This record gives sequence, structure tokens and C-alpha cells, in this order.
Amino acid sequence: MSDPDAQWATSAKASSSFDDADKLPPDSHESNTPWQATGPINGDGWLNNRQDIGFDTLQLDYARPVSATGVRVVLNDKAVESITKVELIGVDGTAHTMWSGVSDTQRDARGPRSWFVRKFDATPYPVKSVRLTFANNVSSGYKEVDAVQLVGK
Repeated sequence: MSDPDAQWATSAKASSSFDDADKLPPDSHESNTPWQATGPINGDGWLNNRQDIGFDTLQLDYARPVSATGVRVVLNDKAVESITKVELIGVDGTAHTMWSGVSDTQRDARGPRSWFVRKFDATPYPVKSVRLTFANNVSSGYKEVDAVQLVGK
């Protein structure tokens, strides 16, 4: 998606990754690592390690802090219904919950990828990171995140 006010993540970390990929270095290019959720859409992504229990988080960092106005997440259809919280992390490290609850985003019937989009008023603080929380029991199966954009100026 080409948007002059949007940027793709440059680094990422997660609470778990499929097949112990979370034990690899953060910048590892191996499949399923958090790194796979950085950059533009490429059809490969981070996979969590717990299909049906507990919560998982994926935190993405961006090169340029911005006054954020939105977040766009490209993920598999199982994950789109499982997002329960979107937090923005300021340059001072403080996390601000921008949205939480039961996702109203429906699976995209046209293919294996769906978009989870949240828009909000511009933040009065510069945002450097986005943290997504997934409730693994909402939908069965691995949650896969392909790419995440942070929107703002």
C-alpha cells in the first residue's frame, strides 16, 4: 500500500514464535520470526507459538517517530479476529492503549490475507512502536502477521 504518511516496521519482537523461532536473534531472517512481520507485504510472516491458549504480543518498531493517526495490519484470517489490543509506544517508552476489545474486523473471503485497520486522532506525542495483543482462544490455529504500517506525520 503506497501512502506517503505510512511506514513499514523496521524491527520486531514477540512474546512467542512458532517452533521456538523466538530464541533466534531478533534480526534473524528465518521463517516464523518476528522479523518476518517487518517491511512491506511479502506473503511470509511471524507465527505465534500458542494456537488456542493465552495471549501473545507482537511489538514493531519504526525508523521515524510520528504523530500517529492509524495502524494497518496485514495478517492471516485466523489472526484478524484475535487482535484484542493495539498500543502505541512513545519515544519515552510509555505505552498508550489506542484500542481494545473484540475485533469487529471480518475475515476477507477473497483470499488468505485480511486487513485490520484502526484510525484515530493524531497523537500529541511521537510514536516509535506499535504493540499488538492477540487472544489465542478467539480463533483456533496459528496467528500470522505479514506486515504492519504505522500512519502519521
